[in-house]
Amino acid sequence: MTTPRGTVFRSTKPLPLDERVLLACAVRDEWLRHGTSTHPADRARAEAAVTELYRLIDEPRPRFIWVSSPTAALARVLDDPGSFTPSRLRAGSAPTHGVDWPLAARLASQLSDLRTRMDARIGRSPSSWSWSSSGLRRAQAMSPEDALEADIPLDSVLDAVVHESLGASLRDAFRNRVRAALLPAAGDLLGLTWYGQHDAYWVAHYDVHARIGSATYRGGDAHQLGLWAELARSAGWWWPHKGLCVMAERPTEVHTEPLPNGRHGELRLHHEDSPAVRFADGAQLHVLHGTHVPAWVLTDPTVERIHRETNVEVRRCAIERIGWDSYIEQAGLQLVATAGDPGNPGSDLHLFHVPRQVWGTPARVLLVVNGSVEPDGRRRRYGLSVPANIDDPVTAAGWSYGLTGAQYSQLVRRT
Repeated sequence: MTTPRGTVFRSTKPLPLDERVLLACAVRDEWLRHGTSTHPADRARAEAAVTELYRLIDEPRPRFIWVSSPTAALARVLDDPGSFTPSRLRAGSAPTHGVDWPLAARLASQLSDLRTRMDARIGRSPSSWSWSSSGLRRAQAMSPEDALEADIPLDSVLDAVVHESLGASLRDAFRNRVRAALLPAAGDLLGLTWYGQHDAYWVAHYDVHARIGSATYRGGDAHQLGLWAELARSAGWWWPHKGLCVMAERPTEVHTEPLPNGRHGELRLHHEDSPAVRFADGAQLHVLHGTHVPAWVLTDPTVERIHRETNVEVRRCAIERIGWDSYIEQAGLQLVATAGDPGNPGSDLHLFHVPRQVWGTPARVLLVVNGSVEPDGRRRRYGLSVPANIDDPVTAAGWSYGLTGAQYSQLVRRT
């Protein structure tokens, strides 16, 4: 079943419960494809949607500037700062809907009002979102079929299948990584950012309720939702200002892998040998299993660089690139003790002493085997920093969970 561009599908009759969930999964996958798309932006459709959003707040069509990446958008602002207005309210201004608000803030207010009205049509209030409920947590840990069999409410199943799944993939694993890497501390210069394809996670939340027939939005609200949906289908990130809108192309490369233990199609960024995300102008970021790392981690990891690295997660990724056995030998780590892992039967715990000259202070590292299987079928080995006065591997493993060694020994299996 296809949906016309810029509109929201409405079910013409109630669907059986299992069919609603199957359709919700299809809607999720559709929006995930838009959220990870590397196709060139459909500039005409994107500009038409932005123009209509401007019209709804009584603003004329802006002049459009297209850039190749979010980084290029920042460069555009720095080249011509006079064209851009900070999105924050003037000091001392009252929080009203008046036209004295900056344009971006007025758009944000309009969107907030829209979502409040749509939440009411779905039967939600800000204080009763089902993702804070035990039903959502249960649904996230099950397949949709098992969740329905367990009589988990449909709203909780939909939130797990669509909103939380796409939020983990497009907001947490993708958008937030790209923003932190390419636009660190750029908020005051760029103002409010809308994320185009990466807004798909919240667009899909409302879209799915319309498509399965559990909500019908008023005509004006459906029209506005269609505009945001069009932008999620058509473009990358964008920055609205008075008389001017800067819009970014989508990336030219995106590489992902399934999120371990994900039940609902969740993805995370990953590429072993090249950037996980690359834009046409060369802006890029390297990501290993969801962790943003500098390029040297992929191209030339060495013990010396590892020891200079202050970020624990980056250091861990670099060690895994050269292999723990090689790192232990090159760094001169000394084996303290070995024990079977009560929380991961069949695997061992290896406790190493780290000499002062390695990390600048005496330390211990516990080498463990992950209880969960990675997307490639392997169980990853990783090291945990533990206090230097711990001599027993099981006690060290318990300490990492806030448990005693005896308590850790009673675990059935850790993840």
